[in-house]
Amino acid sequence: MNRLQGKTALVTAAAAGMGRAAALAFAREGAKVIATDVNEKLLAEISGTPNITTRPLDVLSDAAVTAFVNDVGAVDILFNCAGWVHHGTILECEPKDWDRSFNLNVRSMYTVIRAMLPKMIAKGGGVILNMASVLGGEKAAPNRLAYAASKAAVAGFTRALAADHVKQNIRVNCVCPGTVDTPSLGDRINAFADPAQARKDFIARQPMGRLATAEEIAETFVYLVSDESSFMTGQAVFVDGGMSL
Repeated sequence: MNRLQGKTALVTAAAAGMGRAAALAFAREGAKVIATDVNEKLLAEISGTPNITTRPLDVLSDAAVTAFVNDVGAVDILFNCAGWVHHGTILECEPKDWDRSFNLNVRSMYTVIRAMLPKMIAKGGGVILNMASVLGGEKAAPNRLAYAASKAAVAGFTRALAADHVKQNIRVNCVCPGTVDTPSLGDRINAFADPAQARKDFIARQPMGRLATAEEIAETFVYLVSDESSFMTGQAVFVDGGMSL
């Protein structure tokens, strides 16, 4: 279990869900992981895990990101996992909801990458992985307007970034998961009048007839940040249980 031995990885939104699964999987594979999140209480739950150092970080604060990156220095792997799902059509999407969707789902990536990229280039290269989604990539779903628009932006951002920096030994890819059984999804399900039916509806849109686990999606993360994918860049990788078919 040493596919990432000798690598340093920075993971945002590492306190729960896919970010947490990624941090644990990277650490298992030998990487020295800097796991960050705004939720320090949840983040503390993985503190003490071998190969993991936890640090608070608000990716919506330009000043905090700049100070953080200057403090930790260059990493070999950067996984931008922070995100938010807005529920509603355009008529239910207030300007503040639209702005939050793009600020957390897209601008935070821009901010962290813009701060870290020069350090990665100076070190000789590295891998950037961004969290996208099957929604906004190949599939539409009701009540996901702002989310889908922001995740489509992530896919375009990823391709453009890859094209700009391929000659500097920087690889950039994004992952487009289907519906994953995370605490975030649980919160959204519990917000429905009938949570049991809501869960059935989420499962029904997955052709495999089940939700993904964060841990199985994390195996794709490991592949994409490891040397096994060394000839891949600018790709949107779908791990969606057939949802985009």
